[in-house]
Amino acid sequence: MLAQEVAAKYAGRVTFVSENFGDSKLADRFGVKGYPAIFLDEVLIAAPRDFGYFGEKEGTGRYAPWRNADNQAKFKTDLTRMIDLILAGKKDVVSREHAGTSTSLAAVTSLPKFKLTDLSGKPLTAEQASGRVVMVEFWATWCPPCRSTLEWLGDLKKKYGDNIAILALAVESPEDKVRETVSSLSPDLHWAITDAATAQAFGDITAVPTMFLFDRSGKTASVMYGAPPDLHQQAEKVLDGLIK
Repeated sequence: MLAQEVAAKYAGRVTFVSENFGDSKLADRFGVKGYPAIFLDEVLIAAPRDFGYFGEKEGTGRYAPWRNADNQAKFKTDLTRMIDLILAGKKDVVSREHAGTSTSLAAVTSLPKFKLTDLSGKPLTAEQASGRVVMVEFWATWCPPCRSTLEWLGDLKKKYGDNIAILALAVESPEDKVRETVSSLSPDLHWAITDAATAQAFGDITAVPTMFLFDRSGKTASVMYGAPPDLHQQAEKVLDGLIK
């Protein structure tokens, strides 16, 4: 983690703290609805939108596209400068510079319209799940926490059967790696590789895993970011209520 690397250079003067999304009081206070977000002494210096979304075009986020090495280096340089300012007693300068940092992500109030092609070559649309509870999981082949959730999704499908439609949409992942991963997982899920338009329709996906739950009418019931230890329990609690 780049922020941790920077903090490590200030041994004894800077403490790095990592918080799960949903457990962060700072995120709640600032209205942050996604991740990653970076705070320095309770000053929000980088919000999810700064890192762009999957399919982001260069120039539309401060550090987007995030996987570009130059943008990562720019982030480390900026973070170092801001830490130096705070250590020099100039926290007010950092606060002024980031007073307008936007925390907003597009709100998703209902199942978006989208059109993809699944891994078997068949069309995959929102209309196909009409009348059922819908779960949409955004994942990536390079995301270690995603693997256990993908295996768990197969168990969910067995548990709820035709009452639920589960869409597992891979982002920024090579097709061969996606197919290799999926080959050992449940064939009863809807597997597809997402595109930029679909990511944007779901509110600009900024990180994986991100999970959406929709009720039978298509209304958003819950959005879960990241992989907290109780993610599966949280999701099943919501699903039990929706399916009953």
